[in-house]
Parts: sequence; structure tokens; C-alpha cells
Amino acid sequence: MASSRMLDSDHLSAIAVWTAACLVGGFFLWLLSDIVWHGVAEISWEFLTTAPLNAGRDGGIGPILVSTALILLVCMVVALPIGLGTAILLAEFTTDESLFGRLIRRSLDVLAGVPSIIFGLFGNAFFSVTLGLGFSILSGGLTLACMVLPILIRSTEEGFRAVPTDYRLSAAALGLSRFTTLTHLLLPAAIPGLLVGFILSIGRAIAETAALIFTSGYVDRMPESLLDSGRALSIHIFDLSMNVPGGDAKAYASALVLISLLFAITTLSAWIADQWLHRRIIPV
Repeated sequence: MASSRMLDSDHLSAIAVWTAACLVGGFFLWLLSDIVWHGVAEISWEFLTTAPLNAGRDGGIGPILVSTALILLVCMVVALPIGLGTAILLAEFTTDESLFGRLIRRSLDVLAGVPSIIFGLFGNAFFSVTLGLGFSILSGGLTLACMVLPILIRSTEEGFRAVPTDYRLSAAALGLSRFTTLTHLLLPAAIPGLLVGFILSIGRAIAETAALIFTSGYVDRMPESLLDSGRALSIHIFDLSMNVPGGDAKAYASALVLISLLFAITTLSAWIADQWLHRRIIPV
């Protein structure tokens, strides 16, 4: 009788898990198919390389793509070293009982839940006004770096904490320095956590709208430097769908490009991490 009840419970749990997975997968496929259905007809080489015309109803998204790439580049160049360094500090040089570590972790958890519009106002006040960067790609990228740091740091920290303690003890027994242990042993083992944080950070950064409206601006011309204003792809989609009558077709096409970029970036990141990991670890 007890085994029968346990079997029924296992079946119900399996059904619940598969139902949730199918619902999530079905929603994603429905969303993706709707975007592909409405946007694929507008995709062409001309659309990807030319500038927007007639408020975005005509032309393409060439300058938009360049601005988006530059904003993401600034964001990741700033966020990755700071995030990795902070994660190493929290995981390897502070304990769970440390007051400093607890304060930093609690601060990161609070920052991760702050609405993006707050980051936008902060970026405008600090980077655009106080530092004199104005509405620029640099202001937008630095603001996004502040936004993604909590996600990047916490994911990378968990990756380091998931590495077995035996790795550290073995390295210490062999007389390896702390730096050698980090670079040759712990970092390769923590790559999955770093990759998760990077992908989540890219996903949030590339889809961000509210923060960039106050920092990078709306200008849709080709940027000549990081101090020029630039319109990100997410802002372009928002503007076409909300403020431009007759811009829905181009908005769908831009959304399809955005999803394709995100898929390409995450796939390439996973491949690079896998190749780097295989080169660093010597088979026994």
C-alpha cells in the first residue's frame, strides 16, 4: 500500500514537472513563431545595413546595430573584470560569517531587484550630468554594467563555491600559490557559473530599454565615437511599436534580429568557454 502511494506520488510529480516544462516551451515557441511569422519577410541585407528612414517605417537598422554592439561592448568590458574580481573576493577570501561578505551579498541581492528605470535615472544623473558624458553610448554602456553586475557576481560566486574543497586542499598540499590555484584550477572549474552569469547579463543588457532612454538616447544615426548618442535595438523596437503608426512590420523584424543576436551570442559564448576549458584541463 505504501509503495503504491509512493508510486502515485512519483507519477504526479513527473506529470507536474513535464506539464510545467511543456507550458514554458510552448509559450516560447508560440512567441518565437509569432515574431518569425510577422518579421521574416522584412529581413534582408538592405534592412541590416541601411539607416532608418521615415521614422523607421522604411530603410533598415544598420546604425541601430552598431550602437547596440558598442553599448554591449562597453557594458561587458567594464562588468566582466569587476564582476569576476568581486566574485573571487566573496568566494575565496571571505567567509559566510564575515560581516563584510554578508553586507556585499545583501547589497547585490537588493540591487538585482531594483527596477531598470532607477538605474536609468542614476546613470543620467551620474554618468551623463555629473561626469559630463551626456547622452552617449558610453553613458548607456556604463549604466548597463551597473545593472548586470549583481547577476554576474552572484552567478560567478556560486560557480566558485561549487568547486569541491578538495581542489583547494590538494593545491595547498602541492605548494601551489593562490594565484596559480585560481587561474589553473578553480577558474576552469567555475566556468559554468561564469558562463551562466554572462548569458544572463547579456540577455538583460541587450533587451534593456528604460535605462538606455535616459543615458544613450534616441538618435538613430551612425555613431562616430563612444561619446555620440546611439539608439539601441530595444529602444528602436519600442519606438516603432508605440510611437510610429505603421511601424509594426519593422518592429517585428527588429525583434527577430534581436532574438537572433541573443541566440548567436550565447551559442558563441558557450562554444568559446567549452574550447577554453578543454585546452586548460589536461586529460588524465
